[in-house]
Order: sequence, then structure tokens, then C-alpha cells
Amino acid sequence: MAQFNTIDDLEMDGKVVLTRVDVNVPVENGRVTDATRIEKIVPTIRDIQARGGIPVLLAHFDRPKGQRVDSMSLRQIVPALETALGKPVKFCDAAIGGDAKRAVAALEKGDVLVLENTRFYPGEETNDPTFAASLAALGSVYINDAFSASHRAHASTEGLARLMNAGAGRLMEAELKALDAALGNPERPVVAVVGGAKVSTKLDLLSNLITKVAHLVIGGGMANTFLVAQGIEIGKSLAERDMADTARDILAKAQGAGCTIHLPVDVVVAQEFRAGAPAQIVDVTACPADAMILDAGPQTVAAIRGVFAQCRTLIWNGPLGAFEIEPFDAATNAAAQAAAELTQAGKLVSVAGGGDTVAALNKAGVADSFTFISTAGGAFLEWMEGKDLPGVAALTSSRR
Repeated sequence: MAQFNTIDDLEMDGKVVLTRVDVNVPVENGRVTDATRIEKIVPTIRDIQARGGIPVLLAHFDRPKGQRVDSMSLRQIVPALETALGKPVKFCDAAIGGDAKRAVAALEKGDVLVLENTRFYPGEETNDPTFAASLAALGSVYINDAFSASHRAHASTEGLARLMNAGAGRLMEAELKALDAALGNPERPVVAVVGGAKVSTKLDLLSNLITKVAHLVIGGGMANTFLVAQGIEIGKSLAERDMADTARDILAKAQGAGCTIHLPVDVVVAQEFRAGAPAQIVDVTACPADAMILDAGPQTVAAIRGVFAQCRTLIWNGPLGAFEIEPFDAATNAAAQAAAELTQAGKLVSVAGGGDTVAALNKAGVADSFTFISTAGGAFLEWMEGKDLPGVAALTSSRR
């Protein structure tokens, strides 16, 4: 694993610590409706303060595209941050310039300051060196705690790390260690679960994983495309029939790489996609012409449980079926519970991520039982695809 500094490695007593966080949370009528991301940055803020540093928070909110948009101001997240920290938080309606400099100059130990949305400035998303330098002028140390934004080469994620003594915050540190444990230097054998609707959106992911894992479980609508590629009739099921050649190519490459791909052997079918729709379990080769595959069946789940039991590390991205609606959540729930049990027994390191995945594991009631759940979305996916993340690469190369 590439080495990077953390809060513990940097001298910050009495210094202003520019801290990039992700507080891109849901807001309705100016109020935060889910403060999870805000709560997750609290350990970083407190540890900076414990080392005598003064945290000045940099963040984006929504997509203002370089314009000042009042409804996208970070001012509205301050009350939720104050609740999470249990103390007052200062706010400045600028991120650079005279107002920002004065707000920073007035800070004392124990204070926390939030600067305005970095994306109000065109230089943020273009990673403009002048904008990055204007941010850097406000502090002495840089901490990146926003893994979820680090797949973007923006001024506040990549540019700053190259201008200052830089390190990872606690959330970033935990994410990088978990991902290294899953793909970088894992306990083997490794199994990956990849679900979701489309093969086309996860081509890079599948191509990378078949070279890294012993077992690849494919579920959801993606599995249907692989079934079509094998000449299996799937009725009215969702599938990318034009991707059949690509699916066959992935199957061949996996075989050459020594990776076993696991597809459904039985499926849950229904004539319509709605809660409580009449459903039946059939062999994967027996989907009626007027029905659609909406979940994996119990034999498939039993096979997946068997694979999990053979492995030491699990990476999970995407559900096995249409988990949003009962009874088509059964396979995802059962497989997730099996993974959770093995994790709690100390037999499996389980790392999961991606929006649908987090929702599915929460619905199954097992999110707290996995080794690590990433909320990073696109950054998690790009890491799984084997891509370098600019914000992470800048941290590792800035280690002094």
C-alpha cells in the first residue's frame, strides 16, 4: 500500500489546518435531513483540535458550476455540524480573499470555521493553480478527509495536497486501509459480488476484478445479460442484449485468469414488477416468455453462501435482485446475512460500497456487521476498477 501521512504525522499545534470534508448531505427547506456524512467527520475535527490545530473546513455542496447559488450555500449545514460537535461553529461566506483571511485570522484554539462552497469558484473544478494557491494561503497544514470526492482532480482535493504538508483525516485513513485490505493486500481467497442493472456501466470493474479475485458472483439485471450470452431464454427480463459478446469475452477472460464466475442457477420470476406481485421460483433455464427475472432463487443463495464460507475476503457492490420491493429482496438479504455472520465470527473481511449497496445492506439490517461500508459512491467504484484517484495520489506523493 502506498504510504501517506495521517493526522498523527503532522505538526499542527497552533496552526490553521485546512480540512477537506464531504458534507454533501440531503437538505430540505434549508434543513439537513440526514446528517450521517457530517457525523462521520467529527473524529477528524476533534483529533486535529486535540493536537492543537485549528480546523478550517473546505467542502463542496451540490453543483453550482462556478456560480454563487444561495440554495447551495454551506451555511445551511452549520446547525447540523454544531449539533454533531456539541459546540458553536463559525461560518464565512467566502472561501478565498479578504473576508476568508479575516475570518481565519480571528480564530483561536478550539474554534471551527466552515468556508463557503468551494464550487462557487470556477477554479475549484478546473483545479486552477491560482485558486489552489489562494486556498493554501489561508493555512499551514492540509488534511483530506473526503475520500468520496477524491476521484476528482479539483483544487481542494488535489491541488492543495501538492502545495502544503498534507495528510489523511480519520475517515480517509479508514477508507484507504479497508480498500487495501479488500483489493490491495487481501487475505485470500477473495470473492466479489457485483450486482446492478447494467454490464455496460461496470465493464472496467468486471475486467479489473477477474484479475484480482478467485470468485465473482454476478447478480441483478447484469446477470441476465450473461444468461443471454449463454443462450438462456429470459422472457421479458431486463438485459443488455447488445452486450452479449462482451459478456462472453468476460467469461472467457475470467476462465483464463483462474476466476470462477457464479451466475444464478434458479431465479424468482413474476409477470409484473410491484410489491407483493405473484412470484414463483424456477430453474434458470425455465423463465416463462411472459415473465421477468427479479431475484436469484434459494439454490443460488445456498451456492453463494458456500462460496463465502470458502473465502477470507469479500468485496460487495450492487444487489442480487430488485431489492427495493418485497419479495424480490430475499436473495440480497440472505446473502448479506451470511456475509455478516461470517464477518462477526472472524472468518471473513467484508468491504462493501456504492449507493444501492449501502441501501440494500441497511435494509437487510447487516450494515453494522460488515468490516467496512464505504459511502463514497463513485470514488469507491473507481478504486475497485483499479483507477488512480487524484486526491489519494496527491496525498501519497506529498508524503515528506
